[in-house]
Amino acid sequence: MMKTVIVRADRSEDPEERKEYVTCGLEAGVSRFILRKGDERFEELGKMEAIYIDGGEIVGDDYALIDIDTPGAQDEALSMAGKKKGVMVTTSDWTIIPLENLIAKFGGTSTEVYAVASDLENSKLFLTTMEKGVDGIVIDISDPMKIGKFTETFAATGKETLREVTVTSVKAVEMGDRVCIDTCSMMVPGEGMLIGSYSNCLFLIQSESEENGYVASRPFRVNAGAVHSYMEVPGGGTRYLSEIASGDSVLICDREGNTRVASVGRCKVEKRPLLMVAATDGKREYTVMLQNAETIKMVTSDGAKSVTKIAPGDKVLAKVDTGGRHFGMAVEETIAEK
Repeated sequence: MMKTVIVRADRSEDPEERKEYVTCGLEAGVSRFILRKGDERFEELGKMEAIYIDGGEIVGDDYALIDIDTPGAQDEALSMAGKKKGVMVTTSDWTIIPLENLIAKFGGTSTEVYAVASDLENSKLFLTTMEKGVDGIVIDISDPMKIGKFTETFAATGKETLREVTVTSVKAVEMGDRVCIDTCSMMVPGEGMLIGSYSNCLFLIQSESEENGYVASRPFRVNAGAVHSYMEVPGGGTRYLSEIASGDSVLICDREGNTRVASVGRCKVEKRPLLMVAATDGKREYTVMLQNAETIKMVTSDGAKSVTKIAPGDKVLAKVDTGGRHFGMAVEETIAEK
C-alpha cells in the first residue's frame, strides 16, 4: 500500500516559517498538511488537503491527534476505529506496542492510522511495524528543508524477490492489442515493470532506456505487453494492463529488486504483432505476451535481452509467487492458470 505523508506546518509562531513548511512540502510532492486555523491563505500555494488545528485540537470530525502516553490514551485511540477518517498518534516511552495494537485494531476498518515522526529512522520503523506498517507518517520536524528526505525515502517501496527462470520457448502468435506505458519518470537500463500472463509469475520487462542506432531511446516508457497481462502495482497488488490510465501509480523495479513508484502520464493501446515467451522455474511453466520488436527487452542478471533474440535456455528474471489473486490482491488458494 502506498503510504500517506502529512506535514505539520502549524508549529512555528512565525507565519512565514509556517508558510515555508507548506512550500517545501509541496515541492517534495506532499499534498496533505496540518495548518493553523487562520492560515487558510496557504491553500492558495498549491492543491492540497488542509487539516486545521486550533488550540491544539483538530478542527472537525474527520481526524484526531492523540498523544499516547498512558494506557487510557491508547484506549481512546482504539475506540476511534471505524469512526474517523484518520487517527494521528504520537508515542513516548512505549512506541511499537501501541502502534501494533492500533494497526491490528484498525485493520479492515475505514480508519487509517498515522504515526508522528520527528526523524527519518523512526519513520522507517513505523512504516514496517507488524510488516504492514502504519498507513502514513506525520512529519513533525524543525527544519522544513528536510521534508524532501522523508518523501524520497517513502518513494522507495521496498524490495522484490526476483529469481532466474529458464526460457523454454518463444513463439509468434496473432496480432493483438498491446499497452505502452509512458511514465512521468526516467528509468535506466535494468529498470522496468513486472508483467506476466499469470499472476504468480511476473517477468521484469525493461524500459526502453537503452540507446540503439535505429530509434531514439524512451527511458520513461515500458512497452509492457498484451492487454490481458497482469502488472504489479504499488502495495503488492496486480492490475490488468488494460486498466492502466493517466494519473495511475505504477511500480518500477530493477534487477536487484529495488522498487519505486511512478505516475503514468499516458498509455497507448495499439495493434501489434506479438510473441509468447514461455519459461519455467523447474516446477511449472509461465508465459508473457510481448510485442515482437527489437526494443522490447527482458531483464537478466547481468543485462537485458531483446525478445527477438531470446532463445530456449536463456535465463531471465521474474517474481514467482504461490497462490492466486482475487481482485488483484494475493490470496492463498489452489488455482490453475494455463
